[in-house]
Amino acid sequence: MSPAASMPVQIARAVPAGPLKPILKPTSSVIGVRRSRDEARLDEKEDGDDEVNSTDGTRSPKRKRTRVEFDMDNVEVREIGARSVDEIRTEIRDALDRHARHEDEEYDMLKQTLQGKPVTYRDDDDDDDDEDDIDLVAIAKQRQELKGYYIALTAFAPRLGRSCDGLVRSVLECHWLGRDDEFAKVYIQCLAALVSAQGPRLTQVLAMIVQKFSASRPSEWAVEGCPPVSRAAVQDRIHVALRYILQLFPIAPSVLEPVLASKYPFHEECKRAHLAYVDNLLRLRQYTPGLRNDVMDLIMSRLVRIDVEMQMDLDDMDDTLTAMVAMALKSAQEHEDQDEEDSDDSDNESVSSAESEDDEYTRVKSAKENIEKMDSILDTLFELYTPIFDDPDSDDAMEVFGDLLAEFSHLILPTIKSRHTQFLIFHFGQRSEKLIDAFCGTCINIAFESQRPLILRQSACAYLASFVARGAHVPGHIVVNIFEVLGYHLDEMRAVYEVSCRGPDVRRYAPFYALMQALMYVFCFRWQDLIKSTPEDVDRDDPLSYLDQEIEWESEIKDIMRRNIYSKLNPLKVCSPVIVDQFAKLAHHFRFMYVYPLVESNKRLRLSQYSVGAYSNGGALRDLAFDANDESWQQLGSFFPFDPYQLPKSKRWVDDDYLPWRPIPGLNPEEPEDTSDEDDADDEDEIDEDTGTEEFVES
Repeated sequence: MSPAASMPVQIARAVPAGPLKPILKPTSSVIGVRRSRDEARLDEKEDGDDEVNSTDGTRSPKRKRTRVEFDMDNVEVREIGARSVDEIRTEIRDALDRHARHEDEEYDMLKQTLQGKPVTYRDDDDDDDDEDDIDLVAIAKQRQELKGYYIALTAFAPRLGRSCDGLVRSVLECHWLGRDDEFAKVYIQCLAALVSAQGPRLTQVLAMIVQKFSASRPSEWAVEGCPPVSRAAVQDRIHVALRYILQLFPIAPSVLEPVLASKYPFHEECKRAHLAYVDNLLRLRQYTPGLRNDVMDLIMSRLVRIDVEMQMDLDDMDDTLTAMVAMALKSAQEHEDQDEEDSDDSDNESVSSAESEDDEYTRVKSAKENIEKMDSILDTLFELYTPIFDDPDSDDAMEVFGDLLAEFSHLILPTIKSRHTQFLIFHFGQRSEKLIDAFCGTCINIAFESQRPLILRQSACAYLASFVARGAHVPGHIVVNIFEVLGYHLDEMRAVYEVSCRGPDVRRYAPFYALMQALMYVFCFRWQDLIKSTPEDVDRDDPLSYLDQEIEWESEIKDIMRRNIYSKLNPLKVCSPVIVDQFAKLAHHFRFMYVYPLVESNKRLRLSQYSVGAYSNGGALRDLAFDANDESWQQLGSFFPFDPYQLPKSKRWVDDDYLPWRPIPGLNPEEPEDTSDEDDADDEDEIDEDTGTEEFVES
């Protein structure tokens, strides 16, 4: 029998004369290697449960242990009286003995009792008036005696092996969160004794506790006849139990890690469940240092999934459905201030009407809920990290940012469709030059490691360019340094690729084109920072004053771009037309470079003649499924991950972090006659808002 099973059995019999004391002795040990009960601090409460001398505030070591009260302050119940733990222990022993002989009537009744379900006493011959036959006093008695059952059951933990799986399930199904504090302590002690005697039960116990993380409504924990328990008190009890188990059993953290992932709410579950689970995960991090990174990896990975699904849903919607999403979000924001603590109707209504929803309504509801989940969870994470970066150069800030970089590298960077999750590192990465350098260095290392997958290297280029171009707090000298570093690597790539190059081919030379596109993108947003000097009449706040001026650019900037643009690789033919057009427009009017003749000649060039495998052994084009006049599939996309952030609630954190696209009024380059003003406007809109969320959230 475990030490936890040997605790005093008389503790449930009398009314205490003072504050309630712990149920187990501080010196007791549940299993050989587990820590002491004092270390686990099960009874640690803000208002204090320890027995204290009323005169000097010190603990009284000689005072006799106080026993748990079962008095319900009701005359009728007092007359019934509670059975002693010895009597309940005898009942449990008999039930288990009979169960071993396959006589399960008492065993089944014990299971029902341990679940906290009232046993109905009525006359079998009278089925017409069940309400009159229910013995309410007996039910009240059973509710009070449930403490005694769990105290007594602790002594039988060694007998609760595989043959008693049903009984253990009943224990784990008990609605313990909605009862009083003393019952919660008794229940937690019983769980500890169960795990100490039956080690394999640890996973079951942890899974039961973690399952409660997503509880967000009183109906999920309330017990009929018991006083209401607040959500804050429920969360306190959950974490008292979890912290106690983790501190008593050293192996528990390693068992808990996969349980946290398996119990994470499914993506279709409501926003409240997701937020409750994330809040509890963040609270878990506070007392489990060994799981800190694992918890954040779990949150970030699930956040990226929601992000990707949300973006894919929006990409597939037409304008009508997008407008419906906008209306749904607006309606939700108008009712945001309503108190939802005691409201159980909203999600129930959506569930009950699910069968009658048509496909369009389902899509709109799913998109709206995903946006709200993303928005709320990201808002929580911004709020969590902000105090840490109050001193961005502190050791704590650098350590946390290192964790964010690790999550970025293995969770966000490989996910092309991620749209908002990366703004955590965008926001906090601009808090100091050390953090800017850390993020840029990470992207550069990934972009130029030849052993990395090609798609990852291209993505790193896009993230680096977007960060430098859009980051409002990235200083000009860092922009110049990054531009020169990227230009150096671009020259190296060109020197290698030109040896075998017959012409532009995105499949063979994708890293070169990704890097060239990144530099043009940076130029379009940060051209002012690439200028070394200007005439005196140039006003930095007036972009029009730069037009047709003799501008001195930073050394090597112009040469880097010229060498690579006019190389055999011909990047202006392969890079995104939107970015090429904007670069050509700005470069011409700032007298940086005139590339329109090359742009025009590229229109007569067909990429298919240079594509790898286009002609094989004199055969025809391999990719016959594509339109011969549509070369978009042979060009780079315009993915830049830090386009404006549009989630309505959490955008407050990043409003001042990014530079918006500011087209220069009246900028009208000499282009071919078939290029209309409308096309120019469309291009400006594309480079400004290449995203699927701004269409509805700005309203």
